Amino acid sequence: MANSSIQTLNATDHMPLRVVTDYGHQLGDGIGFAITYPIEFRDIQACYPILFSKDSNTGAFFPVALLGTQPDENLFLNNGTWNASYIPATVRRHPFLISSPEDDRTSTDLVILIDTAHPKVNAVEGQLLFDETGAQTPFLKDAAALLNQIHFGLSHSKEFMTALLEHDLLEPITISFTLDDGADCSLDQFYGIAEEQLFKLSGKVLEQLNQNGFLQAAYMAVASMSRLRTIIEAKNRQISDLAPPR
Repeated sequence: MANSSIQTLNATDHMPLRVVTDYGHQLGDGIGFAITYPIEFRDIQACYPILFSKDSNTGAFFPVALLGTQPDENLFLNNGTWNASYIPATVRRHPFLISSPEDDRTSTDLVILIDTAHPKVNAVEGQLLFDETGAQTPFLKDAAALLNQIHFGLSHSKEFMTALLEHDLLEPITISFTLDDGADCSLDQFYGIAEEQLFKLSGKVLEQLNQNGFLQAAYMAVASMSRLRTIIEAKNRQISDLAPPR
């Protein structure tokens, strides 16, 4: 495997390991957005704006939950906690990944991987992965269930993105606002749902999108844009907290 810290999880090699369940910049959570998927949109839109990003290497589009105004800024972090009622699944899954067996990449049997270099992994504090008999702990079983949910969700997301592109439902978006300290802030690297195009779709196309579970997801992404106020308010609180006393 290219990255030697990414290893297939097993009791023999990883019995002593623990995983910290707090959140913080120092724990790898200092990110400006988190990848999400349509099946998760109902929970995501209650807390975060849903935008779309484009992979500069592959050109593939994927939905994201916006967490900050800069690539390494997560405005929902505070003293080891995540200040939102829902945390994106792709954040909660760290330090685990899921993959096919190394000797058979076409296999449908998925295996759990662990990034042993991840800052949440240690041998001192946090949740154990295996008990004294080598059996999976309830914590690890929950992590495995989450990974399977993400795997299915991301597969469904690819179909969703294909449908959006097929019907020209993505457009570049620029988000601009002025903060309480007078600074102008602009986000122009994302895409959003092309609402006018969505409203023009024929009944047949709308029915097809609805049957595949894509129509509701598109409208949830549109509705989630009201959560930009959450981002702006959090940024203003950060500015206020960092301001020197008068």
